[in-house]
Amino acid sequence: MKKIFIIIMLILVIPALGYAAKTLTAQSPDGKIIVEVRVDKDIRYTLTHGGDVLLERSPLSLTLASGEVWGKDARISGSKVTPHSGVISSPFGISETVKDEYNELTIRFRGDWGLTFRVYNEGMAYRFFSSRKEALQIQAEEAGFSFPADFGTYTAYVRNNSNGEKESFEKQFRNSFENTYEQVKLSQLDAGRLIFLPLLVEAPNGKKICITEADLEAYPGLYLNKGDGYSLKSVFAGYPKTTEQGGHNRLQQLVRERENYIAEVKGARTFPWRIAIVSAEDKELAVSDMSYKLASPSRVDDISWIKPGKVAWDWWNDWNIYGVDFESGVNTETYKYYIDFAYRNGIEYVILDEGWAVNLQADLFQVVPSIDLPEIIRYGNERNVGIILWAGYWAFDRDMERVCKHYADLGVKGFKVDFMDRDDQQMVDFIHRASQTAAKHRLLLDFHGMYKPAGLQRTYPNVLNFEGVHGLEQLKWSPESVDMVTYDVTIPFIRMVAGPMDYTQGAMRNASRGNYRPINTEPMSQGTRSRQLALYVVFDSPLNMLCDSPTNYMKELESLEFIAQIPTVWDESVALNGEVAKYVTLARRKGNDWYIGGITGWDERDMSIDLSFLPQGEYRMTLFRDGANAHRKGSDYKREVRNVTSGDNLSVHLAPGGGFAVKLEKIQ
Repeated sequence: MKKIFIIIMLILVIPALGYAAKTLTAQSPDGKIIVEVRVDKDIRYTLTHGGDVLLERSPLSLTLASGEVWGKDARISGSKVTPHSGVISSPFGISETVKDEYNELTIRFRGDWGLTFRVYNEGMAYRFFSSRKEALQIQAEEAGFSFPADFGTYTAYVRNNSNGEKESFEKQFRNSFENTYEQVKLSQLDAGRLIFLPLLVEAPNGKKICITEADLEAYPGLYLNKGDGYSLKSVFAGYPKTTEQGGHNRLQQLVRERENYIAEVKGARTFPWRIAIVSAEDKELAVSDMSYKLASPSRVDDISWIKPGKVAWDWWNDWNIYGVDFESGVNTETYKYYIDFAYRNGIEYVILDEGWAVNLQADLFQVVPSIDLPEIIRYGNERNVGIILWAGYWAFDRDMERVCKHYADLGVKGFKVDFMDRDDQQMVDFIHRASQTAAKHRLLLDFHGMYKPAGLQRTYPNVLNFEGVHGLEQLKWSPESVDMVTYDVTIPFIRMVAGPMDYTQGAMRNASRGNYRPINTEPMSQGTRSRQLALYVVFDSPLNMLCDSPTNYMKELESLEFIAQIPTVWDESVALNGEVAKYVTLARRKGNDWYIGGITGWDERDMSIDLSFLPQGEYRMTLFRDGANAHRKGSDYKREVRNVTSGDNLSVHLAPGGGFAVKLEKIQ
């Protein structure tokens, strides 16, 4: 009888032990960040930095269409913590190498799935993985971020295009991922609006938390939405069930109906990383590389053909050249003029933006009669200027292999693909297919109309740039109430954390406060001329546009010379100072030369830049700073040339909306 009692007790107790709560811990290599993962009836994690609780009991789970929930009553089958220290090559980024150092907590659960947490000195990331071989439908993912108090945020909502009426999430899933930031408390977030990533949260003691994702593949992108209390919850677009051609010039596929699941996945795989980047000082965010190092390694074996550079761009300035004996527009003569301009100034590429292909056909083999494309390509090749073609996404997708082969054989160097305007799994799959196919044919890509980067530029280095930014194009039509000056000193700490930005700077018409107005055919920037030059240093942009008219640049030779010779990828980057939405200064090195770019918001500012970051020696400094009247006339600037050493301090006054740009050439 006693033996029977013991057996019955064991039958009751042993399963209960499998459900016993367990807490697992990992910390950053420097010990400042600690992540605690508690596995109980559900799975939640807590993130602390230097004793400050930044995230508390944040939930995570994955629900399959079968009803199985990874994260509910989960039973651990094994766990381990593994340190890692290495270096990643970054040939087309803000530094030539990336230090990759973290402690990794791997938790395996019964049922052939698990979780991986990585804890870096600069933040943490986690993701699910599956060891199952069969195909799975993912119905939902819970990625919650719970905060201990009513922290402030810098939030970019999906833009509301319905004249003030509330839009359903389904309507919001179609968007261009462009908006300015609102400073709002967690409790004040609008529960009816989706938030696109990255999102910045203000924590105690001046710390910040930047939330984003990386290694997004065969899965929809992550949105956030107001949760209960002081929390954020995840939202994902359902998998498209039916689509139809439409949208901008019939160049898109519009989703008309969605499935009741978010993703279909095949075989053993990992899922995207959910990232919380932590900064003790704002400036650290401006040189963050976590999104890059969490991405999958390069799938392009030979990258010797990939050439970053600058692009003479036609669309922003509305093909508005003058002083010529032909009518400018989308025609061969205009593009030869652009090529001649690029050739004389060492600019690597000219883009043919929307208009070169017959409108409303979504067919990239129908070229308008005014364009002799083979002649333009030949003319560019003679002058070592590459041609990049704009393409609406559906026109590119519907015959991708033939389009890439045909235009690569003609000598085109790449495509600017536009108007994707969604990030469901179908669209994410397109982005990866396009990247792979373009790489096969040695074509560069610039993804416009695109969600934020998620490390794709590491996996496919031929992808040099991404939009997903409220760039200078907005000032062709936006009223003065759209504050680009404040936006410019905000995005280095948020959007740029995710990766490169096709912001398209370089305006030569510059408006001081109160003087800006939208003029589509002759657009201007908000802020000063020196600010526009500084943006070429401050913003990460390996394929970087010269947005203004070649004719305008040729009237501004000092500014043109500085822009034309500036690198677009870097060997080293240093954040010198910065405060979100107020100011930022970055220094970047290429070879032995250094560049410094600094910008301010609408508050004028005196800066003293300590040059001790420079290697010892003497440098020839070329400085562009705001002129004495830049507060009244934005194009007023002063150029100075003198010698400095690493022991000097550089003092410079920034006008409201101003900036400064420096080149330092090593003398000895």
